[in-house]
Amino acid sequence: MKIIISQVEKDSIAYELALCAGDEIVSINNTVPRDIIDYSFLVKDEEILLHVKHKSGEEELFEIEKDFDDDLGISFESAVFDRVKPCCNKCIFCFVDQQPKGLRKSLYVKDDDWRLSYLQGTYITLTNMKEKDWQRLENFRPSPLFVSIHTTNPNLRAKMLNNPNAARIMDDLERLKKNDIKIHAQIVLCPDYNDGDELLRTLEDLKKFKKILNSLAIVPVGVSKFRKEKLKTVDKKVANFVIKAVENFNLEMKKNVAMASDEFFLISGREIPKKKYYGKFAQIEDGVGAIRLLKDDFEKCKKKLKKSLKKPCKLCLLTGSSAAKIFEEFKKEINVKGLDFNVVDIKNEFFGDKINVTGLVTGQDLVFALKKNQANVAIIPSVMLREGTDEFLDGIKVSQIKKEFPKTKFYIINDCYKFREILEIINSL
Repeated sequence: MKIIISQVEKDSIAYELALCAGDEIVSINNTVPRDIIDYSFLVKDEEILLHVKHKSGEEELFEIEKDFDDDLGISFESAVFDRVKPCCNKCIFCFVDQQPKGLRKSLYVKDDDWRLSYLQGTYITLTNMKEKDWQRLENFRPSPLFVSIHTTNPNLRAKMLNNPNAARIMDDLERLKKNDIKIHAQIVLCPDYNDGDELLRTLEDLKKFKKILNSLAIVPVGVSKFRKEKLKTVDKKVANFVIKAVENFNLEMKKNVAMASDEFFLISGREIPKKKYYGKFAQIEDGVGAIRLLKDDFEKCKKKLKKSLKKPCKLCLLTGSSAAKIFEEFKKEINVKGLDFNVVDIKNEFFGDKINVTGLVTGQDLVFALKKNQANVAIIPSVMLREGTDEFLDGIKVSQIKKEFPKTKFYIINDCYKFREILEIINSL
């Protein structure tokens, strides 16, 4: 285990000690931190003995005196310094297992670590928790955690996760409740498994955990063409059932705690709920409330659109099928003289036509769509790209695409929940 510094904040304590990226933290007060949680506690002391191994190989001990609240000003590449706890399940709906070979290595990693759940909002199933993990959890009491429940039926959960440990979910939830550890819960809905009466059972069981249940998101299963076993996708009937079940659950809970993801409303043909439905948008990364935020922001932005362009321009917004439906609605209200605003609905040939979210669009599918919809300006949502890079899931880079379309000016928008970046692009033309 090596704790490598990735960045040192200017004018910080670490900066004054001449620490730099690439240096290694060996110990703090003779203790080796396991993760950023340990580290945060250790550096709170007013007197610190910091053992560092520099990139040169030289080791150095620093005796530091500081105020309790003073931070050292050090960042790390990972929040976990020891081994990330891997997922021990073989879920019937796992999308990682539905990917072909040849994609970047990080896409095949399956973690199930409560520390990452607390620090980064990743979902955990609690199936790999040992007693020592529970004891640390109960000592620290991190809140909230993001927990994948799927069903509270012990036998069904063990079947869906292909892990006998999954059957203890109610006991696990009781333990979290006892320690007042709040959770954001998730249900991946798989027709003929945890829908219908099984969903109603799960919702009924979750009423017992009102005290710790901050939110509950229900999302439809995603099925790629690489899946070997058959698994049904959500249809209009199932979508309507889920939406109604959520409404009833919230009425009984006397607060909006459960939410059906945006996809259920698109499938059912219903209107996207108002902002109140989503509370604090705690599970927006799971596609719950993104469309509402986008719609509300468009209403604000459309009034600020310029009336005409200096010269005619064909602009194409490249997006997945789900979001394309929303942008087609916006298109009707974008009346800028000289602007040919096109919404390019990218069909997912790579993963299959049942996958329609923008975040799973590959570079090769985008290129194919762009060849049929060439434009002066092309807008690419950053959710298609690996964070901090210009690389798509299949390894193709935006820089490569730019060379293939030299006459097109490309823009990458970072906030996909708002329209304002697109507004700024249009107004700059």
